[in-house]
Amino acid sequence: MRAAFLALLRCPFCGTGLAPVENHALIRTADGISSGVLGCECCAFPVVDGIPVLIADDTSRAAIVDLEAGRLAAARERLLGLEAERVAPFRALLARGSDATYREFIAVLSPDAEGTYFVYRFSDPTFVMADGVLRGLAQNPAATSRWVIDVCGGSGHLTRALIQMQQAAVSGGPGVVVADMFFAKLWLAARITAPTCHPVCCNGNDPLPFARGVFSMAVLSDAFPYIWHKRLLAEELMRLTGPSGLVVMPHLHSALGENFSPGMPLTPAAYAALFAPMAPRLFRDEDLLAPLLEREAFDLTHRVTPEAMGDAPSLTLIASGDASVFRAYHVPGGVDVDGSLIVNPLYQVTRRDGGSTLTLTFPTPEYADEFGGCRRYLPDTLAVRADLTGVLDPATLAVALGAEFAHLRRARVLIDAPLRYC
Repeated sequence: MRAAFLALLRCPFCGTGLAPVENHALIRTADGISSGVLGCECCAFPVVDGIPVLIADDTSRAAIVDLEAGRLAAARERLLGLEAERVAPFRALLARGSDATYREFIAVLSPDAEGTYFVYRFSDPTFVMADGVLRGLAQNPAATSRWVIDVCGGSGHLTRALIQMQQAAVSGGPGVVVADMFFAKLWLAARITAPTCHPVCCNGNDPLPFARGVFSMAVLSDAFPYIWHKRLLAEELMRLTGPSGLVVMPHLHSALGENFSPGMPLTPAAYAALFAPMAPRLFRDEDLLAPLLEREAFDLTHRVTPEAMGDAPSLTLIASGDASVFRAYHVPGGVDVDGSLIVNPLYQVTRRDGGSTLTLTFPTPEYADEFGGCRRYLPDTLAVRADLTGVLDPATLAVALGAEFAHLRRARVLIDAPLRYC
């Protein structure tokens, strides 16, 4: 955690600034803090592996005790929520250093359906839609000119995209924050998925631990229907961005439609009312995804009234005091690779006659039911005239495949994944 970033933080309860406690638990780096304790005027919070945990509960208090007793590994494992049988596998992965992959870590840290969801996150329809919309909005210089925050950002998949957008912007801002209440997800984001992010462990049902108006854009994708204190969080998002900022909330479940794992959804009118001070606009998710898939474009000039939303299962809310963001966008699919080029993990790859046969294979029937819409851009089977069974070199493959390479990249058959993802 860099010192410049610490200046942005505020206690979620008393609102005062945070400062490191000068004791033997404090481990400094060249430009910040690796581990230690932060104090405000009412409380104390642990920092482990550069991640401030701004939650006041028994677990964070016990982690402080561990840190002050010199037990950094114990504090880490406590915050990761490791049950006894998962400690040894985690330590074994940690001992492998840079050889251990995201997929291996998630199997230990989240051995459930959510872990499966995260492995395949880069190509599910909700991510494809959110990623496309954000890449369009990032064409507005003001969108990424200050800090950007991914609220309830999980293990950093969309955070990584936001970092790429900010770095590509002419007026790119100081960095991207990912906030989530689960330390394990943030630990993976900072270690593998989005290693240049600024992670903060906090609860979206509490006031967000940041200074007023420091973010040019706040993104909250997929998670808002699961928040109980929606009114509080809506006010917090507007506080963080200010009237000239941008709040983007892709994939809000509608109470008037059918959704898998719906959470506690509201009607479109209720979502809009929460953000009334910023004059939000609503869009059906399908109205954004379809043109992105068909022509790499979408149009924010044609908003949908809450009454006209009908029984659409999900919607996207965009709010900004800058009306110029509500325009048509062209979002060309990129073929550059920032991390490592991999075959989409949803495919089984078989080497055949100097080429490869790819077969779309869902991990579970439940995953197929919820995310089977990816078949709109991922074919069930395809033959590729190159060997895709080993390590893929983007430059070599682009030459070998010609125009087909760009098609496979844009269809997300070939994915630009973080280093050490699979």
